[in-house]
Amino acid sequence: MNSDSDLQIAGDILEVPHLLQTPREHPATVAEFVGLARSIAADRAQWEHLVQYDATTRWYHRLRTGPGYEVWLLSWVPGQGSGPHDHGRSSGVLTVLDGTLNEHTGRGTRALGAGAQRVFAPGYVHEVVNDTLRPAVSLHVYFPGLTEMPMHPTASCSGAVAAQQTVGAVGA
Repeated sequence: MNSDSDLQIAGDILEVPHLLQTPREHPATVAEFVGLARSIAADRAQWEHLVQYDATTRWYHRLRTGPGYEVWLLSWVPGQGSGPHDHGRSSGVLTVLDGTLNEHTGRGTRALGAGAQRVFAPGYVHEVVNDTLRPAVSLHVYFPGLTEMPMHPTASCSGAVAAQQTVGAVGA
């Protein structure tokens, strides 16, 4: 019986740098954008001190930009909502950081608690609302960066048919 394994014959894979891909500085795939949102969500020190609440209008803050993407932090006091809208040619990842938000689409309403993520394609029509009695905070990654947010009549959320996917909770 031969005791040499393939690893011993080939050597240590970490000693063959030309076989390793260089990690990207910025995300480029949907999975990498989801990962970016999860890593920011997990690092509360990066965003928690920035959050403000405004009873008269939704508060938002651009947290980061990179080649072809933007990351936004939003707060929602009870009763605040986005109105039915899409994101033009941008795809996105919505991550709830604190509290609970309801997302209304043509497929119904989904409660999104802290850690929930939604991934959506260009043209996806939805409305996000804080229907609870506690404030909420969310993180939004748009790729390419958000250039428009067309508003729709309320009825368009009930008739929207768009690509949507629920992604697992952060830290769960």
